[in-house]
Amino acid sequence: MEIAENREKTREYRERARKLVAQMTLEEKVNQTVHNAPAIERLGLKAYNWWNEALHGVARAGVATVFPQAIGLAATFDEDFIEEVADAISTEARAKFNMQQAEGDTGLYKGLTFWSPNVNIFRDPRWGRGHETFGEDPYLTSRMGVRFVQGLQGHDEKFLKAAACTKHLAAHSGPEGVRHTFDAVVSRQDLYETYLPAFKACVQEGHVEAVMGAYNRVNGVPCCGNKLLLQDILREEWGFQGHVVSDCGAIWDFHEMHHVTDTPVESAAMAMNGGCDLNCGNMFYYLKQAVEEGMVEESRLDEALVGLLVARMKLGVLDRKEENPYDRIPYSVVDSEPMRRLNREAAGRCLVLLKNQDGLLPLDKSALKTVGVIGPNANNRRALVGNYEGTASRYWTIAEGIQEYLGGDARVMFSEGCHLYRDRVENIGDRNDRMAEVKAVCDCSDVIIACLGLDASLEGEQGDANNEYGSGDKPNLNLPGLQEEVLEAAYASGKPVVLVLLSGSALAVNWADSHVPAILQGWYPGAEGGRAIAEVLFGERCPEGKLPVTFYRSSEELPDFEDYGMKGRTYRYMRQQALYPFGYGLSYTTFGYGDVTVDSARLSQDGVTLRAKVRNTGTMAGAETVQAYVKIEGEDTPNAQLKGIRKLRLAPGEEEEAVIHLPREAFGLYDEEGVLRIRKGRARVYLGGQAPDARSEALTGRKMWALDIAIPEDMA
Repeated sequence: MEIAENREKTREYRERARKLVAQMTLEEKVNQTVHNAPAIERLGLKAYNWWNEALHGVARAGVATVFPQAIGLAATFDEDFIEEVADAISTEARAKFNMQQAEGDTGLYKGLTFWSPNVNIFRDPRWGRGHETFGEDPYLTSRMGVRFVQGLQGHDEKFLKAAACTKHLAAHSGPEGVRHTFDAVVSRQDLYETYLPAFKACVQEGHVEAVMGAYNRVNGVPCCGNKLLLQDILREEWGFQGHVVSDCGAIWDFHEMHHVTDTPVESAAMAMNGGCDLNCGNMFYYLKQAVEEGMVEESRLDEALVGLLVARMKLGVLDRKEENPYDRIPYSVVDSEPMRRLNREAAGRCLVLLKNQDGLLPLDKSALKTVGVIGPNANNRRALVGNYEGTASRYWTIAEGIQEYLGGDARVMFSEGCHLYRDRVENIGDRNDRMAEVKAVCDCSDVIIACLGLDASLEGEQGDANNEYGSGDKPNLNLPGLQEEVLEAAYASGKPVVLVLLSGSALAVNWADSHVPAILQGWYPGAEGGRAIAEVLFGERCPEGKLPVTFYRSSEELPDFEDYGMKGRTYRYMRQQALYPFGYGLSYTTFGYGDVTVDSARLSQDGVTLRAKVRNTGTMAGAETVQAYVKIEGEDTPNAQLKGIRKLRLAPGEEEEAVIHLPREAFGLYDEEGVLRIRKGRARVYLGGQAPDARSEALTGRKMWALDIAIPEDMA
């Protein structure tokens, strides 16, 4: 029985925490509610800094394995694998913590409470922080989020390996530039159907230890003091037992930016009374005055403190080291060879093959004498890592990965091509000052690898981006700067061109789709990304990633960025055909489906179970992502929605049965009051390796298997 279900151990921790709180003065209690909690030596409490990050590896605290950014991990569609990655992250986290504790280092980014994962829904591709998420779909985000939480927190019966934190509750997905003043107006239906499911799953299935509130308001109320979100839904509806932390500086926003309170004391009181237990920032220092003036009951403060101390006890940081198995993890595991191998595997699994006309890929290196590698992301380390990253001891860019892979077998010629977003590489140079070099490299090469896209200087959190985009959001979905011109020049050379996109979000590469024979989406693939990309380009491994977001043809197709209604957004509600659809991704091999069955054509309280025999009908070992979608028949119902996934790894000729259970809830839709309703009628279930839309069929040449399910009666 792991700690998440160990009620006896939790009761023991809670009683012990109450006794500690009872011995504290009011000032001591207040000081423990800020993220940099001081020591209370007379009670044996060490100083503890709650603020740490582990979005795709231990971040901001020195050397650690830098895995692919979260959006890339989502593209694996592999929940078992993401737990393996998260377990590796928490292993390094413990190793680093043990080292830091031995040196008396208790500063920022040195604790075991990690404010990850980000399970917000990537509702609009312009949002700069979307690459921190698991994509646009509530089901996929839920599955990846739950397993990431479980990987971080571990499965010990007494202790958490690390404490995970799902963020940012709720309805938080840009615009970044106004996040401190913004009011996300959301219908109850969209809130429950789109914005809350991943949080609910992480609470009820993943037993996540912490939840972070968002900067913005939801329907007029700041998220970090929002009783509906933090008390009524999180604690009462879902039964959350952990602690709630504010986003950094969010409580200050109450009076300074949102203007819903007049003073810092009122803001602190609103947050604490609304359900926030821990302040990233300094507003909770005003709780002393708030308690003394009767604005906050001291019992509410005590309740928050008990939860915070229980979290530290679950981590074992208040106990003898010999009692905690995680205290024995040595620092030598950090950045070790097994970690690098896992990272390389993760990078390979997240790559999505978007186009492969006439089988240009994989490239045959024996037929090549010179390979041209061009573009601003060819040798760009920042395009490997995204944001909230750690420090790798070695980075492999695409150019370096290809150079290593080819060795002396072929020459690699390189040109930066252009600046990532400016119109010249050299500040005082002429416009397009690398174009002559681009053409020369193309003339000398047998094949061109064009490495374009974005990096975290263009898309990211407000304040992180440092160019003309400013806020971190994208103004549109186009390739920035002169990148399109460089790509067109490569195409005009007459040589075969492979486009490798590194970005954390969808780009409208319409010209490339019409002209370039092969396109590979690499996301921000981590420190080993260049090696993994080389392996896929030259056929050492088979691409297997699927898109966790829709690639639109233009931002003009999208509703207003500030509109939080879901109508017209994401594959679930869009009416037009995508450039590249959600769930799409090609392979070097082929897969066939047979004996597709459902155990009942009528929905029961137990749901239904789908079965299919999947065979690798090609000549290369590969992985198939079996996807199950449900379309509820009726007026104004969403498009078919993802409700099940299964990853199969098959050698050529190998066959395996995929089994996907769809619970009855998969056949429900939320009404205007936010209540899940399963209505009498019919549903169609689709099974296959993609989404059941016309564009996916046209791109893959494959149709989904379709099964009709009768819903015989309304179900509560």
